[in-house]
Amino acid sequence: MDESESAGSAGKAGKAAAKKRAGRRGAVSVKSSRPRVDDYFADWKQREARVQEMIPVIGRLFSQRNVSVYIYGRPIHNRSVTFIMKAHRFVRQVERNEMSEFETHPILMAMAELDLWHARIDLGKLTVRYMERNVKNPGAMSPDVFVRRELSYLDGVRARPSDHSQDVVLYGFGRIGRLCARLLVERTSTGQDMRLKAIVVRPGVAGDLAKRASLFTADSVHGAFQGTLRIDEDNNALIANGNVIKVIYANSPEEIDYTKYGIDDALIIDNTGKWRDEAGLAQHLRARGAGKVLLTAPGKGELKNIVYGINDDLIEADDRIVTAASCTTNAVVPVLKVIQDEFGIERGHIETVHAYTNDQNLIDNYHKGARRGRSAALNMVLTETGAAKAAVKAIPELAGKLTANAIRVPTPNVSMAIMNLTLGRDTNKDEINEFLRQIALHSNLQHQISFTESADAVSSDFVGAREAAIVDSFATVASGNNCVLYLWYDNEFGYCAQVVRMVYKMAGILYRHYPRDEA
Repeated sequence: MDESESAGSAGKAGKAAAKKRAGRRGAVSVKSSRPRVDDYFADWKQREARVQEMIPVIGRLFSQRNVSVYIYGRPIHNRSVTFIMKAHRFVRQVERNEMSEFETHPILMAMAELDLWHARIDLGKLTVRYMERNVKNPGAMSPDVFVRRELSYLDGVRARPSDHSQDVVLYGFGRIGRLCARLLVERTSTGQDMRLKAIVVRPGVAGDLAKRASLFTADSVHGAFQGTLRIDEDNNALIANGNVIKVIYANSPEEIDYTKYGIDDALIIDNTGKWRDEAGLAQHLRARGAGKVLLTAPGKGELKNIVYGINDDLIEADDRIVTAASCTTNAVVPVLKVIQDEFGIERGHIETVHAYTNDQNLIDNYHKGARRGRSAALNMVLTETGAAKAAVKAIPELAGKLTANAIRVPTPNVSMAIMNLTLGRDTNKDEINEFLRQIALHSNLQHQISFTESADAVSSDFVGAREAAIVDSFATVASGNNCVLYLWYDNEFGYCAQVVRMVYKMAGILYRHYPRDEA
């Protein structure tokens, strides 16, 4: 759920990759090569020990060589032992094989012996491919030989993914701004590609810096910041994991001179939502040291509304203002795209069950919008969503086929999109679920679409999910050419992960990947 892969236009490539993997693997379970262990506690301790040995290796690859390691799309650098073990468990449950820490450990150690730089490597998929090979021809190739051959196109290639380090500025430091900051700091690595240099907020009162630091480090929904933060009062800066982040106070974009802070050609992430058209957002470009603008909301007029993974190929090098659409649009569009490509969509309705936001009142009070003045904590509030219109912008072939509405509910985070679709052909629950499972695991949309088979899943289970949407397979309904799909999405963190992926795309930072066919 956090990755700077450049997916580009996705539909056919995602479907082809999924079908290729499905055809190669079928329903065959790859069995573990390790002995069967009856003592579960002893087995767990052995697996825990393997992960403890893996963590410093993963850390060195990331911090010294800018190599990120994943397990089926889940980043495992700067992660705890239990997080990494749960990532293995996810593969065993959803991929339906017996890959464990006993299998990934020797593959990682073989990776560490190579001269790898500036890459994104899925250790889980590399391991499973080795296990598949061993099933066909047991003992024919050692992990060292396999890894050397499989990653030969990465070994010794030291070219950087960009020719300079991109300066980034967060204009606004609310819910989205603070979570984007966490993700940007987390991914700094060597600092050669991108650095968060500043945040811009309205002038505050005494103690403002400490207040903002506190909001950044402690979040009631997403928990504590997994790092260290210092306050530098003399330089009006926050220092997060060694990253010096200037706090700039300003009432408007035009009054800022970023070059005074050592910032040049910056990519400005406007997360205030104050301006949503080209004229308003262009104010940022009149500030000295500003280069491009990314809006974390749907844009108006002719601005490009981008859903990363679907239509980010529309971003051109000379685009100076781009928008990241909405959290709901990012959740529904990837699934709509693959369903359209595989089954066809004749018509559909999307109902969003959305967590409440700052735009609503905690208790009944005046609000310019209909119904939003009523207490968010006490009511389900019927409101509107632009998800259908936005989806059509990303998938033009759905023009005139979609409607949408929304209900705000008394939860602080994680939403659900319910998509009631009439398809172009008949299907059933098993077929559509298996198709989406393959897309989630083996396509270039694995960071946009995830998949759960939990019968007891509820909204809080998906806090912190980095994919744009998670298909709830147990809830899928399908009969004839009608289907209903239920998609969970972390409307804060999952959306921010999409925003940060777009930041890397706009900056022209292109990493090398394994597997290559899912980059």
